[in-house]
Amino acid sequence: MSAALDELDQWVADQLRLGLAGFVDASSERCRRIAARLVDLKATALAGRIDELPAKLMALRSEERPDAAIRELGKLVLLAKAWRAAPDDAELKRLVSTSETRDQILANPDAVKVESDWEVLGEKIEARRDGLVSHATWLLDLKSPIPRFAVLLDFFPASAGRRSGAFAPGDRFKARLVFYPSRIPLRALVAERLGDASPGNWPDFAPNAAGDPLAAYAAFQDGAPWLSDCPILLPAGAIALDEKDGAWWQAANDSHGIALPVAGSVNQTLLGLDLTVTAALWNGARLELLASQSSIGRLNLS
Repeated sequence: MSAALDELDQWVADQLRLGLAGFVDASSERCRRIAARLVDLKATALAGRIDELPAKLMALRSEERPDAAIRELGKLVLLAKAWRAAPDDAELKRLVSTSETRDQILANPDAVKVESDWEVLGEKIEARRDGLVSHATWLLDLKSPIPRFAVLLDFFPASAGRRSGAFAPGDRFKARLVFYPSRIPLRALVAERLGDASPGNWPDFAPNAAGDPLAAYAAFQDGAPWLSDCPILLPAGAIALDEKDGAWWQAANDSHGIALPVAGSVNQTLLGLDLTVTAALWNGARLELLASQSSIGRLNLS
C-alpha cells in the first residue's frame, strides 16, 4: 500500500503539471489507468474511488469541473498523508485497501454502539465502473439531542438487477446499530432490530449558534478532510430554479440570502413549497436531497 500511495502522489503531480483542463477532458482514461495500477498494489478501495471520479466530474457543469477536480485530488493527497502517519488506523485502511467484515465490526470493542429509534431518510443508489452497485441507506437518530446520522452501505453486482431493500424511505424502527470505527462515525451495521417506532415529525434539534446551515460540514471536513458526502439538516427554506433551470435550496428569512445548488432535477411540485427542515447530503458543491418536513407533511426526495 505504501508503494501504491507513492504512485498516487506521482500521478497527482503529473495531472497538475499537465493542467486541470486537460485532466478533466481525459479523466476517464487517466483515472482508469491509475486505478488498475492501484488494484495491482492492493489499494482496492482507493482505486474504486479514483475510478468513479470521471462520472462525478461529468455530472457537473463544465465551468465547475476544474474546481471539483482540484478538490478531489487534494482529498486524495490528504488521505495518503494521513495513512503514512497512521498505517494501522482502521478508518484509513478501510479507505485505502479493504473494509472489515461484519463479524469483525460486531466483535470490535472500540466500535460505537447506539440503541435508539431510527428513521430512514432516503437512499442513494449508484452504478460503479467496476460492475458493482452501491446502495446507501441514510438514517436519522430520533432520540439524539443533536442531529446524529448513520448510513447502511451495501454492494452487489449490477448483473443481479435492482434488489429490494430491507428499508423504505420514511420507515421508523427501533434498533441497536454498531458503527465502523471512524473519526466521524457514520457507516453502521444493524446489530439487532427491536421493532417498529411510532410515526411523527422529526425532533426539534437545537439550532446552530452561528445560524450557519453548513457548520456541520465544516466540522466534518476538519475531522476527516478526505471524505466528501456529509449529511446535514437545513433550516426552513424553499427550492427555486435559476435561469438555466438549475435547482437551488434557498434559506427562508435569511438576511444573507444563502442558497445552495441542488444535484439533478427536482419534482416541479416541490418548487416554492415551504420546507420547515430538510435532510440532505452536501459534498462542497451540490446538495443531494433526502427528505423534508413541510406544511403538507413529510416529503421523500431521494
